[in-house]
Amino acid sequence: MAAAGLVACGSVAGAMLGSRAEWADWMARVWPFVILALSVTVIVLLISVARLHAFFALVLSAMAAGFMARPGTLPGEPSMSHWIAAVEQTGLSFGVMAGRIGVIIALASVIGVCLLESGAAEKIVRRFLAVFGAKRAGLALTLGTYVVSIPIFFDTAFLLLVPLARALRLRTGRDYLLYLMGISVAASVTHVLVIPHPGPAAAADSLRVDPGFSILAGLVTGLLPLAGTWLFCVWLNRRREIVPAEMPGVSADDLRALTETPEDRLPSLRASLLPIVLPLALIWFSSAAEMAGNRCPTTLRAWAAFAGNRNVALLIGAVLAAAVMMRQRGLGMAALAGRLAPAVETAGVIILITSAGGAFGAMLTYAGIGRAIETLAAGGSVNLVLLAWFVAMVIRVAQGSATTAIITGAAIMAPMVGPGLPVHPIYLFMAVCYGGLFVSWMNDSGFWVISRVGGMTERETLANWTVVSGVLSLSGLLVTYVLSLLFPLVQR
Repeated sequence: MAAAGLVACGSVAGAMLGSRAEWADWMARVWPFVILALSVTVIVLLISVARLHAFFALVLSAMAAGFMARPGTLPGEPSMSHWIAAVEQTGLSFGVMAGRIGVIIALASVIGVCLLESGAAEKIVRRFLAVFGAKRAGLALTLGTYVVSIPIFFDTAFLLLVPLARALRLRTGRDYLLYLMGISVAASVTHVLVIPHPGPAAAADSLRVDPGFSILAGLVTGLLPLAGTWLFCVWLNRRREIVPAEMPGVSADDLRALTETPEDRLPSLRASLLPIVLPLALIWFSSAAEMAGNRCPTTLRAWAAFAGNRNVALLIGAVLAAAVMMRQRGLGMAALAGRLAPAVETAGVIILITSAGGAFGAMLTYAGIGRAIETLAAGGSVNLVLLAWFVAMVIRVAQGSATTAIITGAAIMAPMVGPGLPVHPIYLFMAVCYGGLFVSWMNDSGFWVISRVGGMTERETLANWTVVSGVLSLSGLLVTYVLSLLFPLVQR
């Protein structure tokens, strides 16, 4: 009897231990999604209900995500406590993002103010409208952005071109949402689909897609979702009117006066274009030299890499834009500094908010959302194109960065590439890239760049750009899925 009782007790204890292990395993898989849901709820409540500044809401939510992460998962543990590690990593992740975007946002703010106040943007817009007309200005700006943004990061292209959208709005008195969304959509497509951008470059490598073939496929097929989303933006623009907030240092009265300035009192077209075109050309040349590799002389490649670094290129553009404004306005250095001070101060606020969004995304990554998605996707008997899009989409919504979502999504899908794959890997590549575009919101640095530099409130940005980015992603998925059905094993 005693022996039988011991055996029974052992069986119960084993079952309890097994159940406890299963419970712990289930919690490990589900808990990151709980953190995601709670963190998103905290952000929404702090910004929309408590009316807290976005910077504080994002920083507090980032720390909260770190606190809720399982002990031992944060960098710095166990040399420091879990709570301290959550706070420290929030600060470090904030600094990493600020280091990446801080200088270019400040310089782009200076370029924007100088182009507007000197009359250079007005000059460009007058010639622009003379060639394309007011009705086609938005389409021309969108297609122009699609071309110039091929080798240029999204935020850099947006920051350089948004002064033209503002000047077009001032000149035409309408369609600002269309201009702003056109720039954002076109720059987004190239950012996620075309090498040398880091996301598609890593995805092509992980999924064993020829880089040249990926560039060709990305550029050609990207026009279809671009066109579909453009039509949606036209529809949206007819129903909503966005009046951009004033740029610091540039009053609405000054800008209106520029629209009445005689042509001969504005800067020349060459001087007006140079602060925009030269930085773009330098970045283009740097990308071309890098892709040429050993076919380009080492010294030339080194100089191209330096001059084409986006911080250096934008610094050159800022100096040129300031020189144009000084000449047009008859300003000295002291007066110029006074004119630019409000723009630099506002750039500081944008940098704070954008970096806080980056920190929030990083803390969600440390909380294990990527690993949880990988576990969820493993062994799924679903269409691989749809699965690739879904995996990247969830990562994008969770942590904000399109590049990180694409790189992580491609790495998750990479083991499935091999003999017997029912579709060409190019379709997995495209699906992952479009999934990384889905719904840009408050944990995405690009969201805050568009909101603050574009002159929209958080509510306006959510109602417009977040929706448009979702339409763009779904349009890309539709194009990819249909092509994979029509030409599943397309050859290079």
